[in-house]
Amino acid sequence: MATQHGEGTTRWDGLSGEPLADALAIAHHLPVTGRLGVAYSGGVDSAVLLAIAVRALGAGRALGLLAVSDSLARDELRLAHETAAEMGATVVEFETREGDNPAYRANDVDRCFHCKDEMFTVIDTRLVAELGLAAVAYGENADDAARIDRPGARAATNHDVLRPLAAAGLTKRRVRELARALGLSVADKPAAPCLASRIPHGQEVTPAKLKQVEAGEEALRAAGFSDARVRHHGDIARIEVPVAELALFAEEGRRAAVLAALRAAGFPHVTVDLAGLQSGAFTLQVLSRRG
Repeated sequence: MATQHGEGTTRWDGLSGEPLADALAIAHHLPVTGRLGVAYSGGVDSAVLLAIAVRALGAGRALGLLAVSDSLARDELRLAHETAAEMGATVVEFETREGDNPAYRANDVDRCFHCKDEMFTVIDTRLVAELGLAAVAYGENADDAARIDRPGARAATNHDVLRPLAAAGLTKRRVRELARALGLSVADKPAAPCLASRIPHGQEVTPAKLKQVEAGEEALRAAGFSDARVRHHGDIARIEVPVAELALFAEEGRRAAVLAALRAAGFPHVTVDLAGLQSGAFTLQVLSRRG
């Protein structure tokens, strides 16, 4: 997609109707001066935010900040850079070490808080000065803001991080529609939470477990599943795929390939969850019991 950064309406070429109104509403919540750092994962929310920032502020004033750690799948890292290239955005990788934090490894329902707090702390203490950032934003949308299983939002509040999508009232549906209007290839990309979300709360997060999950999910994508989760239950891998794709496991070649790959990843036992793909299942289960 050719992105223009000129004055006037040229920066919004190709947009009309609701997508144009939403783009302008997001731009209204961006800083007027200085350089903006966008916490960027390559998912549709952060991609839309970065694309609008590039259009509204210009490529020199909008940077993607991509946190890299054991919890980020290599496929997601590659796709994030490819998506940034589509919009003509500059992305800066930086390392986070949330795995060094005992509270993160303990994997309670606030694990996401410790992960996001580590990310925003590194940005505040190092990248703001190194990159000359006037502000930092991330891709929380209006639907996310209403959910109870998003402890990472507390970290954003503690670090004064902007939420332009939520502030503009954009739901996930409208974010995806804007992504399509912008020509972003991730418009229909399924959500891709960090690899640690596959480990039940209360069970320690370790690099070895994350590598097992990553290898298993790579195998499922290679086998033709559009989306998948490998839930780590010790010696057992519990596979979740969309309900409409459960029947694919009846194909002997596909079933055998998945089973071999999961066993090679270190899971002696492999099961398929008949409930299908479930977003946020571990956290919501714990919160409902505590509520």
